[in-house]
Amino acid sequence: MADWQAEVEKRETEFISDTQDFLKIKSVLDESTAQAGSPFGRGIRECYDWLLNKADKEGFTVKDLEGYAGHIEFGDGEEIVGVLCHIDVVPEGEGWTSPPFAAEIRDGRIYARGAIDDKGPTMAAYYALKIVKEMNLPLKKRVRIIIGTDEESQWRCVSHYFKLERMPETGFAPDAVFPIIYAEKGICDLSYTKDLTNGEKGAVLEFRAGERFNMVPEQAFAVLQGVIQEEVEKSFNFYLEKNHLQGSVSGNGSEIRLNLTGKSAHGLEPEKGLNSGLLLAAYITDHIKLNAEEETYFSMLKNFFLEDSRGEKLGIAHTDEEKGHVTQNLGILRYKAEGKAEIGINLRYPEGADFSALQHKLNDFFTESSYQAVIKAHEKPHAVEKSHPLIKTLAKVYEEQTGDEAECIAIGGGTYARSLKAGAAFGPLFPGEEDAAHQADEYISVASLKKAAALYAQAIYELAR
Repeated sequence: MADWQAEVEKRETEFISDTQDFLKIKSVLDESTAQAGSPFGRGIRECYDWLLNKADKEGFTVKDLEGYAGHIEFGDGEEIVGVLCHIDVVPEGEGWTSPPFAAEIRDGRIYARGAIDDKGPTMAAYYALKIVKEMNLPLKKRVRIIIGTDEESQWRCVSHYFKLERMPETGFAPDAVFPIIYAEKGICDLSYTKDLTNGEKGAVLEFRAGERFNMVPEQAFAVLQGVIQEEVEKSFNFYLEKNHLQGSVSGNGSEIRLNLTGKSAHGLEPEKGLNSGLLLAAYITDHIKLNAEEETYFSMLKNFFLEDSRGEKLGIAHTDEEKGHVTQNLGILRYKAEGKAEIGINLRYPEGADFSALQHKLNDFFTESSYQAVIKAHEKPHAVEKSHPLIKTLAKVYEEQTGDEAECIAIGGGTYARSLKAGAAFGPLFPGEEDAAHQADEYISVASLKKAAALYAQAIYELAR
């Protein structure tokens, strides 16, 4: 058997340097710079070109599908093994120790937005395929690293790709945890909106928190009018101190601005974060005199969503012992006087939960207050039988290299593995490692990155031999 780890170690200097260079490119969705060939903005296109050009120079077959998605291919045969990666990352947010796109190495870790989700693992998969190629190992199937560019938003990349390209028979996504993810929850982004009237004058001119459905909002602000600044400063600072929060108050006489800092986290586990929007809404509900529309909006947030990521208060809670809980993350919150109110929910549910019933309960709740519902995106639950050859092969690889049992687990996250009929997520996080995805100071361990590349190299070979 090949010494896969030794093959990675031979290439360590180049591998880590390339990973840093890749991470230094800010590949955040930016529709303001979108154009033909760059549907998700200039930064994502730059990152995409960097990887495809590198692969082309190093002798792989590459294909670009109008900037939506592409692939890097090696091997021969009719069947295709897919390795599904994405190069887009969530916005960087605040609170970083070093710049989020500096890709600085400290204490054996690479710190950067995308280090663990999913650009670091994408580079590990690329080097894994490069190792198989350079070792001249015989393959009976083609291996395609499929490069997505819109995974953190609406998955328009893979939708476009599979309209034009054949789906691989099997494959994996390096975008979760080891040992093997055989099941993923259903994920739905729901937006509830209401046009606000020009009726009774209110206290809230604007309120805003969050940028993405699948991120716990770290920053929130509200602009108030018709309130006494000294009283607001006193009560808000007491609220911050009592709840061990960071924030600020500023004013110009006629308007007062409140800022509150929470803690960002991935929407799959909202309880690991502090939702700044819900916390600010709770303060506003309890301390500011509101008109009827404001009272409806802010009291809904406080009374039905604060400190309840499981949907207990709305009656949508559901638990499967193996596949997990229903979770709800309020990732987008907006209120604009004489404009529009919005509540954006990232809902995740395990196989076995009745999505139609969950949706109806949410819709009925918001309809009572005249909010309109729109589904922005929806992916149904995904699972592969534990007895499937893909799962058995990945288990064999994991157990041979680590000596540990390859347990099959279910997660709340959604990976590109669900794009395949037979797809599983495979790493890059090892058991017991911290998941810093979507947080400030996101990182990947250099040692773990190398271990993952070795596992991916053997997995590619075993699946394509």
